[in-house]
Amino acid sequence: MGKFSLSQDLGIDLGTANTLVFVHGKGVVVREPTVVARDIQTGEVEAVGSSAYNMIGRTPGNISVVRPMKDGVIADYDTTAIMMKYFIKKAMRTRSLFAKKPNVMICVPSGITMVEERAVVDATKQAGAKDAFPIAEPFAAAIGAGLPVWEPTGSMIVDIGGGTTEVAVISLGGIVTSRSVRTAGDNMDDSITNYIRKHYNLMVGERSAESIKMDIGVAGEVAENVEIDIRGRDLLTGLPKTITVTSAEIAVSLRDTVESIVEAVKDTLEKTPPELAADIMDRGIVLSGGGALLQNLDKVISEETEMPVFVTDAPLESVANGTGKSLEYVKHFRSHPNVSSRSMNE
Repeated sequence: MGKFSLSQDLGIDLGTANTLVFVHGKGVVVREPTVVARDIQTGEVEAVGSSAYNMIGRTPGNISVVRPMKDGVIADYDTTAIMMKYFIKKAMRTRSLFAKKPNVMICVPSGITMVEERAVVDATKQAGAKDAFPIAEPFAAAIGAGLPVWEPTGSMIVDIGGGTTEVAVISLGGIVTSRSVRTAGDNMDDSITNYIRKHYNLMVGERSAESIKMDIGVAGEVAENVEIDIRGRDLLTGLPKTITVTSAEIAVSLRDTVESIVEAVKDTLEKTPPELAADIMDRGIVLSGGGALLQNLDKVISEETEMPVFVTDAPLESVANGTGKSLEYVKHFRSHPNVSSRSMNE
């Protein structure tokens, strides 16, 4: 493997909902939705990232807005490669040097198959990377959250992204036990959409559902019932309509999704060796990812597991920060179980 010039290298959190790019020495320099707008007739890419996200629900018939990632894995290979090329170029513009292609550390779900992982590696190289190094998403999240992953003590991370929830117990630089479930932020949005359609015969858009989740979304019991007006299309008349929903109703709509996340945490704890479980009891469970921002979710998990639960600082950036910091370990941990060596050059 060639020499590493860390100043040239990138860490990428290629998420289902958002993509973040970490530049060594600068931190996260790109943070945009994982969305691409294409012309159906010509196949040309019209917009990527934030500009494409703003088109959702507002495009003419010849423009299609797609999310090339689904459940944490690539659903549309070519579109993903084009999108990543855009993000890498944007990140490289923040630096004075563009002489060499960057090495890229990129996160993948812990439950990913070898075929799916290879697709991520190939897409990253096609996007302009010199080499690509996949790293397990919960391991990257734990590093980004500042957990002592290299020490002989148990740390538990729960990373709730857009497409997947990654739960892992880590010790001595390895994942001891983990669980990856395809229930996360996108499922919360879908649950809100379905609830409003079922109870109010109102169709709301993807962006509206996400806004509702962020504004009044809550897990478990609601301490203060907040109301919000939302607009959509009446399914009976076909006309625009405004209704009022409460945070208590949204809590009901999110109940199944929250229970799935809690069950994943409990299942992982059941498989954890006793000594590490004792460490986690002392240190607590750490939440990261956008889903960790759901109000009261930490309290619900704490009540169900009877353990302290904390939300890490800057949960949206934990994985990206972890991928960036992991670049420093690549040359020392070439055969590390959480940093794939299949794509490394000898």
